[in-house]
Parts: sequence; structure tokens; C-alpha cells
Amino acid sequence: MNVIVCVKQIPDPALPGALDPSTKTLKRDGKLILDESDSYGVEMALQLVGKAGGGEVSLVSMAPNGETSGMRTALAMGAARGVLVSDPALQGTDALTTAKILAAAVQKLGGADLIIAATESSDGYTGTVPEQLAEVLGLPSITFAKSVDVDGTTLKVNRQTEAGFDEVTCTLPALVSVTAGVVEPRYPSFKGIMAAKSKPVDTVTAADLGVSPVGWAGAGQEIVEIGQAAARQAGEIVEDDGEGYAKIVAFLESKKVI
Repeated sequence: MNVIVCVKQIPDPALPGALDPSTKTLKRDGKLILDESDSYGVEMALQLVGKAGGGEVSLVSMAPNGETSGMRTALAMGAARGVLVSDPALQGTDALTTAKILAAAVQKLGGADLIIAATESSDGYTGTVPEQLAEVLGLPSITFAKSVDVDGTTLKVNRQTEAGFDEVTCTLPALVSVTAGVVEPRYPSFKGIMAAKSKPVDTVTAADLGVSPVGWAGAGQEIVEIGQAAARQAGEIVEDDGEGYAKIVAFLESKKVI
């Protein structure tokens, strides 16, 4: 069984973020790490391949400056190889164009029985790329997976809902987006870290993949201004003098909560 995992490499969220004043976008010129949300997908892929008794896990990613630090973490976990799309022309790329680029990277790897992605990235939160990727590739898509199993050519997923979960099945090949906690990601071993240094990562550009237009031109949008969020105002303190409940009810009625 061959599985491809979409992994995003992001600035370390433990460090203060910064914006590039020239583009009004998040600075990504330093070391990037594997998005924690994608570590669940990598682990799920490794477990599925292990259960199948054969195959491999491959990675696709899009990042600036040829950055592979985050991918190397996933390779150290056990993934076999990867394709990195790195191109200055990609700056400003929107979610749909990102999906088109990742789709081309998937095809460069020769496709897979299953493609796994996180529900959303920790630095973007659009939550749309996995479904757009599935549409571009012409694959069925199951979202918000809290458990994933493969039986022959059938994908079986418990899809998380507000009321519990739905039992969903579809035929492979397919794409599934997993939620945090679907599995417990393993820690890369020293042996895995050393082996990851020699695992192949093929770096390509948007032109190599034949995707155009990209960047701001492909997005058809522009960030014109960024401002500080309004300061949070102090709330109203209700002193209970025996009639405090009436003040609370009146407040809720004014907000049309009740």
C-alpha cells in the first residue's frame, strides 16, 4: 500500500511571529518545522502501511528557500521520500492554487492508494486545501476523520461530527483529512534521524510541475492593510445585592441571547 501525506512546514509557533512589511504576509525566511497537525497524518500513514504488510509513505510539501527541516522530521518518523515545491514565484499563493501545486506533486510521485492531509494548518486555518486537492485529482474525499481503516480497496472512516461520528466508506484511491488525536505520533528515533538525512527529497518549481499562474497573480487578491486587533474592553461587573439575577437577565435580553 502506498500512501502520500501532505505536510506543511511552518515557523515555530513557540517563537514570536513576524510579518514581512513588503508583502504583509507571515515571514518564513528562517528554519521551518513540521506542523504538529500533520504529524498525525504521517503516523496514520505509517500504521496503515505497516498493517498492509508492504508499501511506503511519501511526502509532498510546499515551502520557501528549499526548506526541508520539517520534512526531515517526517522522514525520521519513517516516511521514505518526498517532493518539495520551492519557488519564489509561489509567494502569495492562495488555497486553490496550493491544491493544484500539491496535486501536481502527487502526480510526480506517481499517485498513491491513499492521500492523507490534516484538517487545516496551524498557520493558515483555511481548512479548504484537502477538499480542493481531492477535486483537482478527481478523488473521493472524507473529512474530519477520527479513525481510519483500510479493508482491501475500501476506506473505512469514522467521521467526527458535533453529535458523535458518522461511519463513512469509499473506494480507494481516495483522500482523507484527519483530526488531531486520530493517533499518537511517534518520536523519531536516533536511527531514524540519521537515516532521514540520506532519504531523497526532490525539489521542484511551479514551472517544473506545469502549474501557472501562481503567487499573487494566481490568487487574484491583494493584502492592502494589516492593523492591530482592537483592544479587549473591560466587561461589566454585576454585584449581587439580591437582585443581581435581574441585571444578568436584562443584559442577556439586550444581546438577544434570551
